[in-house]
Amino acid sequence: MKVLLDIKDSKVDFVMELLGSLSFVKAEPLTAKKSDTLKGLKKAVEEVNLIKAGKKKSVSLNSFLDGL
Repeated sequence: MKVLLDIKDSKVDFVMELLGSLSFVKAEPLTAKKSDTLKGLKKAVEEVNLIKAGKKKSVSLNSFLDGL
């Protein structure tokens, strides 16, 4: 199982050391770019779910391309 944690900068060293001491846990920090990518993907999935639930209106591909 994979888990994404959001940790205060002041506590990162402590938490990484703690996780590193556990033989069954592999901890790897994310780069800023990977973090931004994951946030964008999460937002996109949430938006798709809202559209599927009928809580948000979708935009046609042609309308989207015309806006570019």
